[in-house]
Amino acid sequence: MKVYVFVFTTLMWLTAQAAEITGKPDIIDGDTIEIAGQRIVLHGIDAPEPKQICKADGHAWQCGEHATFALANVIGRTWVECDIKGTDNRDRIVAVCRVGGPKGKDLSAHMVAEGMALADRKTSGEYVKQEEAAKAAGKGLWRGEFTKPWDWRRGVRLSSNMPTDMPCQIKGEINENGARIYHMPTDRTYRRTKIDRGRGERWFCSEDQAQAAGWQRSER
Repeated sequence: MKVYVFVFTTLMWLTAQAAEITGKPDIIDGDTIEIAGQRIVLHGIDAPEPKQICKADGHAWQCGEHATFALANVIGRTWVECDIKGTDNRDRIVAVCRVGGPKGKDLSAHMVAEGMALADRKTSGEYVKQEEAAKAAGKGLWRGEFTKPWDWRRGVRLSSNMPTDMPCQIKGEINENGARIYHMPTDRTYRRTKIDRGRGERWFCSEDQAQAAGWQRSER
């Protein structure tokens, strides 16, 4: 019996040392997920904190919340495979996570390429090129002003003269077929969509509000 317990314990230890975690994640924020109770931080990036506010087009917008939406959107209902790199200073697992299999889309690379996270040069230089491309294209955070997430956590905020109004950010469009479609700020259709209130188009403050009004999510 003692031998069996020893062998079982050894196998459990080896499994714990495996460099991969796979499963359907819960989205915590723009760079953090949780699989089966294990908190995992995406390797090499830093996304806005959930309550962080940024500025674009003369208005404040909830960039932290939208970073969370962006990560949730790319993951969808699929499983995620994470290759463990180590742990951070809060003992959270740090990993390169992908959707679509071991050679699928790197979530860290995607978030930085869409401008919804920054390359964390202190831990990795892997995503600097994606950041430079997002900045040049004016994507995500790069549409306006923002505080770097690591500075925001230290209490740094945008200037006090930033408008304090928080306009609703979701665009409710009526297309040429009469379909009522809403566009999230992270959708590729968002920037080219113009709202004409005279046609009955409108703005929404949340997806629940848009769906309750009978509007459907646009293709992403």
